[in-house]
Amino acid sequence: MVNAWSHTRRMKRLAVGPMTTPEYSKWWKLEADKLRKGKNKAEEELDSLKTDYKKMRMSMRTAGLGKTLEQWREEI
Repeated sequence: MVNAWSHTRRMKRLAVGPMTTPEYSKWWKLEADKLRKGKNKAEEELDSLKTDYKKMRMSMRTAGLGKTLEQWREEI
């Protein structure tokens, strides 16, 4: 009897409620698709911002605004 208490037992997992319905599965797939689309859109916008930033940096360099402090001191 003492040994019976020292053994660990696993309970079978019981799925109850709306998680088992086909409607929930369909809804969950749609939500996952929405999240993926949102992530892809955010990544595209991030890439666009990165290219815009690179273009702006390049135009600042060509305009002379991107000089370092040492370059400005040499010019003066």
